[in-house]
Amino acid sequence: MRKGNFRYFKYLFLLLAAMVIMSCSLPFIGAETDPTNTSTPTNPPLPTNPPPTNPPPPTWTPPPTYTPPAKPSPTSQPKASPTSEASDFFTEEFDNTLNDWTLFFTSGYEDQADVYTDEGRLKFYLDGEYIWAYVVYDPYYYSDVMLTAYVENRGFNNNNVSLICRYDPDYGWYEFNIANNGLYWIYFYDEYDDAYHEIHDGGSTAIHTGKTFNEYTIICEDDNLILYINGVETARITERKYALKEGYVGVSVSSFDVYPIDVEFEWVEISLP
Repeated sequence: MRKGNFRYFKYLFLLLAAMVIMSCSLPFIGAETDPTNTSTPTNPPLPTNPPPTNPPPPTWTPPPTYTPPAKPSPTSQPKASPTSEASDFFTEEFDNTLNDWTLFFTSGYEDQADVYTDEGRLKFYLDGEYIWAYVVYDPYYYSDVMLTAYVENRGFNNNNVSLICRYDPDYGWYEFNIANNGLYWIYFYDEYDDAYHEIHDGGSTAIHTGKTFNEYTIICEDDNLILYINGVETARITERKYALKEGYVGVSVSSFDVYPIDVEFEWVEISLP
């Protein structure tokens, strides 16, 4: 082959190779430079979230039905159980404390009253007006009973010394009031209306007035109420209106508009009529 022909084929081969290379690169160049390419790029799909699930509404449980506690029925105060040391019929000389006796008031300020035992006596010192203080013997209930008290008045003359019988905390009691001025009264005290109802009254020259001693005795037997003053029968009545049958016994001292009142019980005797 001649040298000129060889060069011709060499150039032709190189031209064909260049055309092949250009034809292979044209799609990539067009893709990068074609301004007419308006296709919108496709975003990758968002992850699919399941629809929110609401929690089920809470189940309503009705509250328990309120049942008010049963209101206790009123009961009578029980009779006190006697202790082995307590006696039913005896003479109380107040050498010890008032363990078997209960103090209460129906009038006045309690802080103006001093009721205590000392030197073998039960002492009432009332330093205020209209104080009515009571001491009852509560180990035993009595139906028919005699109660005697030996009492000294050490203060003003305007006071009441009282003996009571058939004290029932639910109903009331019978009360015999003796004043140092020579008068006396018999009452029924009504627990229901908190009031004193007069049954009988009178006066007696047997009462020792002033600062001195008196002995008072009451008898509550069947439907009879009897009062003795210094050994003298002063009143005897039949009482069927209130008709108390049994209860405690006790003593009392009352002040009025003159005070202080100073009264001492030397002894109290509980016995059968």
